[in-house]
Amino acid sequence: MDDMVIAGVILIGDELLSGRTQDTNLGTIAKFLEPLGVSIGEARIIADNSDTIRDTVKAFSEQFDYVFTTGGIGPTHDDITADCIAAAFDLGISERDDAIEALCERYSLEELNEARRRMARIPDGATLIKNPVSQAPGFQTKNVFTLAGVPQIMRGMLEDIPHRLKGGAEIYSVNVTAEGIGEGDAAKGLAEIERSYPGVSVGSYPFFNDALRGVNFVARGRDEKLLREVKRKLEALVEGLNGLNTA
Repeated sequence: MDDMVIAGVILIGDELLSGRTQDTNLGTIAKFLEPLGVSIGEARIIADNSDTIRDTVKAFSEQFDYVFTTGGIGPTHDDITADCIAAAFDLGISERDDAIEALCERYSLEELNEARRRMARIPDGATLIKNPVSQAPGFQTKNVFTLAGVPQIMRGMLEDIPHRLKGGAEIYSVNVTAEGIGEGDAAKGLAEIERSYPGVSVGSYPFFNDALRGVNFVARGRDEKLLREVKRKLEALVEGLNGLNTA
């Protein structure tokens, strides 16, 4: 579809690969982009390795309309993302006055030691992304948005993104909850519904605990009227399955 806008997400950090830190940024980015008409086509977790970051950013930039990276733009020696972004586009990188000004909203000049000034190093030609939480800016280089890894800070930076995006058609969703059945019970009927409605994606998401099991069926698409029809089909499917279970 001509109006589809697809983003890639690169989650950077050894702590993510080791399991010490559980990522929540991907879900936040996906939910933020959905009403803007931007879907995520691929997400990748990569290590704090300069060659890997550089090559992944370059490949994603060519593959997707937009790219979001999280992590590696802090004040420590292993925060190497900014240098890697510059390398991916063959750009220089240097300390920027506007980034220093942003940092001065939090620190005095005396407090801006060498480590903190690293956060003002920005690839040439990049535009800053505001950080309302800790003031250290992110930045946009071509179609790549470089954000912090700390979830609260990353979420704040997203607020400076929408006006930079050329979104596709808005994506709508409907949800039908079924209690007392499993995914396998609905698999055949669900496949038939999806085949009948090209352009609509239908997913099933099970839930269960000691007292209850069930499935949430979620349909997504760009035609709100069509989704209402799909919702009726899902409700009929659930009603039929419940009837079988009580027969």
